[in-house]
Amino acid sequence: MLSVPHLLGIKYLNRDDVGKILHTAETFLDVINRPIKKVPSLRDITVVNLFFENSTRTRLSFELAEKRLSADVINFSASSSSVSKGETLVDTVNNILAMKVDMVVMRHPKPGAAHFLSQRVDARIINAGDGAHEHPTQALLDAFTIQRKLGSLEGKKVVIVGDILHSRVALSNIYCLKLMGAEVMVCGPPTLLPRYISSLGVLVETDLKKALEWCDVANMLRIQLERQEIQYFPSLREYAMLYGLNSKILEGLKKEITIMHPGPINRGVEITSDVADGPHSVILNQVESGVAVRMAVLYLLAGRAEDKM
Repeated sequence: MLSVPHLLGIKYLNRDDVGKILHTAETFLDVINRPIKKVPSLRDITVVNLFFENSTRTRLSFELAEKRLSADVINFSASSSSVSKGETLVDTVNNILAMKVDMVVMRHPKPGAAHFLSQRVDARIINAGDGAHEHPTQALLDAFTIQRKLGSLEGKKVVIVGDILHSRVALSNIYCLKLMGAEVMVCGPPTLLPRYISSLGVLVETDLKKALEWCDVANMLRIQLERQEIQYFPSLREYAMLYGLNSKILEGLKKEITIMHPGPINRGVEITSDVADGPHSVILNQVESGVAVRMAVLYLLAGRAEDKM
């Protein structure tokens, strides 16, 4: 069991909550790597995946996690529903809950949508991303990946590079990593670094090479052009020259670092293919970790911590 009834954001969790999720994810990682990849932990639980934004990786990861736990799964797409006819969010969810749904996994373009919903419906809510606010399960799977790679999070130096201003991944990672004792730096063009960012207790750097020399792990964020209402830098080519990670830069470092990316990757912009697919990359490990971590979150929020897996 967690200390909270919903997963709305990392900022609502405590260190014990995160530790419990990461520990439980270890068990589920073993489950998904064995011949029979299914457990009956959520056999009588119905979960709806409610996505108001396009998503492939996160939706599929949640769906696979739910099915691995033997839950009944409903996938709901806003673009093909009554939402497009003017139905409100609360009405939509209440209609779904009338079908006896126990948990709602929701992605929404508006910050705070998951919190709003949690106060108005009687179901467990998991935030799968709300605007540029938070993406808690991405931060948890990133933390899980680092922990498995480096042994622990305590004292590790992690730099988050790129579009910090529009990234829900960055904010959730900052909360999660600092909560677990890691040091965090953000790096990117000044126009993509929020003015408040240093108040979160992170270091700020605009020189990519200096940031990479400092860190143990570099998490390269995607440039989110769909959320940028104005032009924050001259061109993608110039961004790639100043903040794109390639093998030449890695070879020039005095140490080896671990490379991460939340995906989807703009190859040749924030990271080149030889780095993304290279020996220092744990990007595919992040994908695998995502299923195990989401299984852990669903399991713990459903209150099944006393059940056998």
